[in-house]
Amino acid sequence: MRLLIQILVTAFIVVALSNFLPGTGIENYMTGIWVAIVLGLMNVFVKPILILFTLPVTIFTFGLFLLVINAFIIMICSSLVKGFYVDGFWWALLFSLLLSFCQSILFAAFQNPNQKPGI
Repeated sequence: MRLLIQILVTAFIVVALSNFLPGTGIENYMTGIWVAIVLGLMNVFVKPILILFTLPVTIFTFGLFLLVINAFIIMICSSLVKGFYVDGFWWALLFSLLLSFCQSILFAAFQNPNQKPGI
């Protein structure tokens, strides 16, 4: 149930950000759900591999290169999901920053106060 809520909240944020940012776009809310699912899968399978390969650069930049990895994942998602587009790297970077910020706020709001984080 929690996974479904996270996907729907992420889809809502993706649709809202796509309507707010001029360098991004989305066709409809169903496309937002697909974007949320693809982003979740890419964060589970692709992101750890990219972090492993870029570990020296990430350490050298004190972790700031992770922002580039997040933007790269958004750009890959834009090419995989039809109906979702991002105009370039800088829009993907801004999109990923705002998405992460909004997710942290909304996921904290939906979290059960009696439940341990991450469960």
